[in-house]
Amino acid sequence: MKIQNHVIYKEGLMKKNKNIILLFLLLSFLTSTYAIDLKFGVYTSDKASVMYKQFSPIIKYLEKDAKKQGLDLKISIKIYPSYESALEGIVKGDYDFARFGPASYILAKQRNKDIKLLVKEEHKGKKVFNGVFIVRKGSTIKSLKDLKNKSFAFGDKQSTIGRYLAQNELLKVNITSKDLKKFDYLNRHDKVALAVVHGDFDSGVVKESSYKKYKNRGLKSIASFQNITKPWLVKAGLDDKVYNTLKKSLLNLKDKEVLKSIKKTAFLEAMDDDYTIIKESMDNSSRF
Repeated sequence: MKIQNHVIYKEGLMKKNKNIILLFLLLSFLTSTYAIDLKFGVYTSDKASVMYKQFSPIIKYLEKDAKKQGLDLKISIKIYPSYESALEGIVKGDYDFARFGPASYILAKQRNKDIKLLVKEEHKGKKVFNGVFIVRKGSTIKSLKDLKNKSFAFGDKQSTIGRYLAQNELLKVNITSKDLKKFDYLNRHDKVALAVVHGDFDSGVVKESSYKKYKNRGLKSIASFQNITKPWLVKAGLDDKVYNTLKKSLLNLKDKEVLKSIKKTAFLEAMDDDYTIIKESMDNSSRF
């Protein structure tokens, strides 16, 4: 009887261990089979359709390269209608990673200190790109000093080029908001360019790529200034493995066609100190 009971006990123990092993294998299978859903966020500095087309190639690359690293990612693109809505989204953790302007990153970091830099962009070996003050061809406005008593179009209220750096440049020639005939924030670079083209404003400020796009419609530049290239960032608490995978993929990106889609040539390591000059300009713009 004792021998029989021992056999029954041993068989039960083996069955229990077998079930544990099967459960472990099932969990491992589920973990490796189902993709990790991520959301990439960006605000509309241009038309939403244009931006979706612009970022689709690099998102596809990130999914493909992550799989090579052993991580199955499924990344969707969320295009926010404004800088503020995108900023609010990353602060709350409504999406996982983003491409922001420097000023928007600084504002987000101020509201949630655990938001982290991922990488920053490089273009043809440079870590800067230009903002451009524009007027219509034939305008009597030749320099920034001539903007006194003129109408002016800014971009978004939280735009690095479209507000903070532009206002800092105007302050250097002793122009404040009181010196302008009128001014407004039009939210997007393309809207600013078109507003100047159509004569709704005497002058405005846009990123260099927008100026080049609309230059042939009757625009000219009267001044330019430098901006630090855009950072990519992640929400607070993003899984370390996901963070490291995304970072490695971006730093190793060599596909020229993918990089061309976002008009950049590489990605670099990023640090908060890279954007100190932007923070100073933002502080100065409060005097505008």
